Amino acid sequence: MSSVAHLARRFRGSLSRVEPPPADVAWVDGQLLDGERALWHRMAVQDRRHSIVVARRFVSLEPSATRAEVAGALLHDVGKQASGLGTFSRVLATLVGPRTARFAEYHDHEALGAELLRSGGSETATIHLVTGEGPLAASLRAADDV
Repeated sequence: MSSVAHLARRFRGSLSRVEPPPADVAWVDGQLLDGERALWHRMAVQDRRHSIVVARRFVSLEPSATRAEVAGALLHDVGKQASGLGTFSRVLATLVGPRTARFAEYHDHEALGAELLRSGGSETATIHLVTGEGPLAASLRAADDV
């Protein structure tokens, strides 16, 4: 799938402020440790909805994934909150690159997310997936291509 098509779909989804369904939130809560759960609930609503779609696709690709690996799929974008960018600023940051400090934080969201997860007590497998490492990283990338 082209990155332009992927970005266009993500943009359309990011315009909605509809909360994820309660059944999905309950599923998420069952996959995450306490510190991870707190981080997930602080994510922007569109990021939370996206994380559920990605994690469900990840599980369909990797049905024997561990809880920690599913948590990595759910939290793969958790570092994006550090930049404080809204939807349109995220689009601009994607198009122009890390030209400002906040745009650089947005582009460095994997490392920032990993740091948040380390301080929250996440397992190594979760952190590795968020940084794009480990044996299931390719499956997460494929699941994220929505």
